[in-house]
Amino acid sequence: MRAAEDDRTEAAGNVTRSGPLPGGDAAYDVVVVGAGVVGTAIARALARHPLRIALVEAADDVGDGTSKANTAILHTGFDAVPGTLEARLVREGHRLLTAYAREAGIPVEPLGALLVARDEGQLAALPRLAEKAGRNGHHGTRTVEAGELAAREPHLGPGALAALDVPGESIVCPWTTVLAYATQAVRSGVDLHLNCRVEEVRPGVPHHRLVTRRGTLRTRLLVNACGLYADAFDALVGREDFAVTPRRGQLLVFDKAARDLVRHILLPVPGPLGKGVLVSPTVYGNVMLGPTAEDLDDRTATGTTAEGIAGLREQGGRVLPALLDEEVTAVYAGLRAATGQEDYRIAAHPALRYVTVGGIRSTGLSASLAIAEHVLGLLADCGLDPGPERPLAPVRMPNLGEAFPRPYRDAGLIAREPGFGAVVCHCERVTRGEIRAALASTIPPGGLDGLRRRTRARGGRCQGTFCGAEVRALFEESRLPAEKDGGDGR
Repeated sequence: MRAAEDDRTEAAGNVTRSGPLPGGDAAYDVVVVGAGVVGTAIARALARHPLRIALVEAADDVGDGTSKANTAILHTGFDAVPGTLEARLVREGHRLLTAYAREAGIPVEPLGALLVARDEGQLAALPRLAEKAGRNGHHGTRTVEAGELAAREPHLGPGALAALDVPGESIVCPWTTVLAYATQAVRSGVDLHLNCRVEEVRPGVPHHRLVTRRGTLRTRLLVNACGLYADAFDALVGREDFAVTPRRGQLLVFDKAARDLVRHILLPVPGPLGKGVLVSPTVYGNVMLGPTAEDLDDRTATGTTAEGIAGLREQGGRVLPALLDEEVTAVYAGLRAATGQEDYRIAAHPALRYVTVGGIRSTGLSASLAIAEHVLGLLADCGLDPGPERPLAPVRMPNLGEAFPRPYRDAGLIAREPGFGAVVCHCERVTRGEIRAALASTIPPGGLDGLRRRTRARGGRCQGTFCGAEVRALFEESRLPAEKDGGDGR
């Protein structure tokens, strides 16, 4: 199946949030449903070819589901189940995303991880974990004895016997990653349709018809990257291969004063009840504790609970006692798509010209670019001839990381653009220039939460108590021209 003729090869794609879909009954070569980190990575990979691509999302912004609420770690895959698809794609994805982050300006800090053993059983497990890491291609692990461990992490709680040192584990900005993929895809010709829930799929030849709340789309091939709703979307095309169970992970975020308490990603030694909770710095200068692992029935249950928070504090206090004396900046919860299988649920259905990308769970960020390459191969199995490769439009994202230069400290930038010297959010040092740049970007935020993920505004210690009014005013100001012109908020 050859790619459709594309007269927009050098043009950017459309970004829409409301109103009828442009072009009416538009025809695409591939439609990707779900604009989380996996769906946006797939759309970006497809954009390397002369194809007509649409990325469709039910929410009003990219990365608004599982991708916005995770532990923000770029995993090496050292502890994956050897021989699984997940193990291979996380390992490849770590390499690809590490390189892409340098190119696109995504904050990444390679801190390394320490799996801390606190009893004789955990101590005995360290060699097995090192052997498992080796089977996954990670041969750099080693055991760190108690003395060295105390020197490297002086604030660890009592009882730490040793640790497995895992170099290469990194912290990353998950918000910037999703936005970079989506921005590059759109700039390279992909149409992004937000607030566009697919309610019905009518399979057909040569086109499937996707009935959405904003109109109908036609596509030759279809990719399901719906995360928590992957099984529900499968059902729309007549597949019932697995069921998704939402697994809630609650997390605590501690104030920046806690950052000096921890130097690595601190992981527990996995036990019969799971991997337990971690203590990790974030690229924004905070410290994170979590997540819990609670299987639920409700796919929208992203609230936190008193029991969950108490359990995290109890476990965190054993790992890093001084952490509990620090202020908590935020609490939040994310939902992961568990399917009862310790591997991804990625499959091609050639007869339907359809690929399911499900069961990604907690490693989707790390594996995203490798998943995208894998899906391109599956689409070829479904009959797609993508045509020759072409360069993607360049992208360089605004930096949100504390370890890299921020605008409020850039005298040259401020001299050229004084707005970048006007701090609006004092907790996070976010300037008026950054906010206005985000509001005028390729994919502007659909709301204040989206603006926070692009700038950190309202994400600090006061949670917007001080800056909230001005941030909202800037956001509303940006919407007036679109409303006056009858636009869709692009």
